[in-house]
Amino acid sequence: MVVQDRRGGGTVAVAMACGTGLAVGLLTSGCSPDGAAADDQEPAGRAAPAAAEVRDSADALVRAGSAAVRTSMETVSGGTRVAIRGTGGYDFATSTGRLRVVLPDPAGEPRGGHQPITEILAPGALFMKNRGAGVPADKWVRVATAALPDGNLVTGGATDPLTAAELLRGAREVTYQGEEWLDGVRVRHYRGTADIAAAAAEASPRTAPALVAAEDGFTTDEVPFEVYLDDAGRLRKVRQWFRFANGAPQGASVTSTTELSRFGTKFAVQLPDEQDIYAGKIASPTP
Repeated sequence: MVVQDRRGGGTVAVAMACGTGLAVGLLTSGCSPDGAAADDQEPAGRAAPAAAEVRDSADALVRAGSAAVRTSMETVSGGTRVAIRGTGGYDFATSTGRLRVVLPDPAGEPRGGHQPITEILAPGALFMKNRGAGVPADKWVRVATAALPDGNLVTGGATDPLTAAELLRGAREVTYQGEEWLDGVRVRHYRGTADIAAAAAEASPRTAPALVAAEDGFTTDEVPFEVYLDDAGRLRKVRQWFRFANGAPQGASVTSTTELSRFGTKFAVQLPDEQDIYAGKIASPTP
């Protein structure tokens, strides 16, 4: 898939899929949100319904200010499970983050065949370094997220943490699964589905354009999820299942998992200077 990023009078063609590519090139039908039967009882002593608490988790993250991030984008193809993993930090006040994304090694190559990609997440844009054949090592690739058919929910190999939380503003049919411990923190576990169109209508101006773009990028507006919230209502972990339209194999899906911790930790995110952004065509690697 080639994405056109139009700036000024020029056009930049960004090849987003390759032999081992990012999530759009790793579609699968093996991921499933199915699990144990849901318990539809609310936590004892909590007045707010489950759906309202899940929808408000994005606001709780903004109040938290920032967090460490761990991501996973998983696919299954031909019985083989492939995962793209990322680590970094995110500033919810500015809607910016920086991730180190590790691609799976190509088949037949020793471990370390791929260099990690550095990604900077920003309102309306995704910046990537070490991404694409022919791009100088010191240059960044910039993509307008609203121009992507999925709003960059999965294209970059990691879901923007704030966008993942804002998608939950469209939460429907939420059921409470009980209390659990996650990385030493007591959390409340919920399952449900999120409606992309409803989320786009309620999202903040920073993420609404990406969700509007995503409305046409998937087979259905309904996104199954499971989420874990701490006592402050902050999202500690969310897993979301996406199914693709636009010519992707029927039933193709990607599972995105975002985990947050160390709330309040400061992460300095500096956007690339204009002269450091690559303005040429990116060749698609040989499959």
